[in-house]
Amino acid sequence: MNVLVTGAHGTVGTAITDHLGDDERYDFTLLDVEPGNGSDTDPDAASGESVVADVREADEIRPHFDGQDAVVHLALIPGLGGIHDRDIGWTESVADNLESIQNVFEAAVEADLDSIVFASSNHAVGMEEVHNAPEIYRHDAGRSVDDAEPTIGDDADRSIDETESHRPDSRYGLVKCYGEDLGRLVAEAHDVRFYALRIGSVRDPEYDHPYGDAERGVAAGRWERASDAYEEPVARMKATWQSRRDLAQLVDRCLQDESVEWDHFYGVSGNDRRWLDDLDHARETIGYEPLDNGEEWDAPPE
Repeated sequence: MNVLVTGAHGTVGTAITDHLGDDERYDFTLLDVEPGNGSDTDPDAASGESVVADVREADEIRPHFDGQDAVVHLALIPGLGGIHDRDIGWTESVADNLESIQNVFEAAVEADLDSIVFASSNHAVGMEEVHNAPEIYRHDAGRSVDDAEPTIGDDADRSIDETESHRPDSRYGLVKCYGEDLGRLVAEAHDVRFYALRIGSVRDPEYDHPYGDAERGVAAGRWERASDAYEEPVARMKATWQSRRDLAQLVDRCLQDESVEWDHFYGVSGNDRRWLDDLDHARETIGYEPLDNGEEWDAPPE
């Protein structure tokens, strides 16, 4: 299968190529605004052909869609503001990102691709977290893999499944909502399967564990280990973490699927305290079986 990956040299893109780059089922074309140097873990590894192009330029990216079977759209134009920024003002970055999504999806239709996998985000429904944090991070706040019913505090309605309506928490989340809705239009109006991945927290290899954000804060001098400030990002990551290998598996299951017209799936590992979906929908629809669980970690790696 020929797969074009936009934004291929970022954190999520390298998670895909680190774990699927040697898979004989795939021939990746890695598109980014700058040339890459192989994978994060092995800079000399060749995970696919690298091409330099800007997703804001439709004519520039269009030739790279010819001969592809699928596109994984990860590219994001910087400048949307932080995920905690509630400003709703129009910016050049908002315009650039909406145009980029349009360019990629339109090229996929014109080139007659079979499927589009879109990197959406938990921030497409992020107001749920904003209104319920930090209680939503409690150890008993998510769905256990074996639980039949949600156990989020005293309010089962806090559980988010595949039926959740858009509830963006920022301009970043709003852009992801647009991508999901445009993808649905593309799927229902054209013969293209569409998969939106509402990704939780995927990190670079050095911080690919539930203590990653906390340890990054230690390295930056923002807090010390064992402090309350350290424990807060640990609690959140144990709920939202998706390991790099689980992210790659989720993308793989979408690429191999032939049953979905359009759908969205939550990009989280099998974390006991997750509030983003019980994962049954992804299991039953595309066969996603996460290998990792944030609760299995009680300390960062040594």
